Amino acid sequence: MSLEEILQHRRAVRKYDAEKALDPEKVKECIRLATLAPTSSNMQLWEAYHITDPEVLKKMAVACLNQGSAKTCKEMVVFVTRQDQWKRHAQAVLEANIAEINANSPKDRKAHRIELQKKYYAQLMPLTYKRCFGLLGLLRVIISQVVGLFRPVPRQESEAQMNTVVHKSCALVVQTFMLAMSEQGYDTCPLEGFDSLLVKRALHLPHDCGINMVITCGYRAPGGVRGERFRLPLKEFYHRI
Repeated sequence: MSLEEILQHRRAVRKYDAEKALDPEKVKECIRLATLAPTSSNMQLWEAYHITDPEVLKKMAVACLNQGSAKTCKEMVVFVTRQDQWKRHAQAVLEANIAEINANSPKDRKAHRIELQKKYYAQLMPLTYKRCFGLLGLLRVIISQVVGLFRPVPRQESEAQMNTVVHKSCALVVQTFMLAMSEQGYDTCPLEGFDSLLVKRALHLPHDCGINMVITCGYRAPGGVRGERFRLPLKEFYHRI
């Protein structure tokens, strides 16, 4: 399918066909494709939990307030944010970037570029992602406001704002996954209505992860999509400057 055909095919499905099963390996491949989505500083602070076990799906249906989409889906994928993994991910990205520089950069530029990467991932990332009951975020905000008097700086530095950054990155991953599923001819529905505590219990998730989105998966049943797609006119969104 073309990109427009994929986008036109993707609809939020409220009821799935009870007779048609998905291929879990194809769903897994769509999750792999979702790893290609961009994330802030390439930190990739997310995980996906692919649910195929019928008993866990029942628990998840309850956690998702018994919505029709959750009760009838064949599989689910729960995307979570893992800001707590920043240290390990920063180290992995740093090592990968250094290896790329050593392999492809001119000899006279290698040392400088490696030093920049070390400053970014070994010094700036700890300052950006560390948390301490909001206090470190407040300190970052104060520093950015002072430095911002003299030059442009990122000002979204509080712990709540950094949490938003991680969720935005995860949302890009989720959208990529849904489009990949659409390309396979599968259907999905992103659910915002869920009890996050029950979701964590059902999946045995750590308490400090964030539930970004629950995605139900299957083949749409007749009437599974509620009417024609409605979108406000483009002029409501588009501003050329």
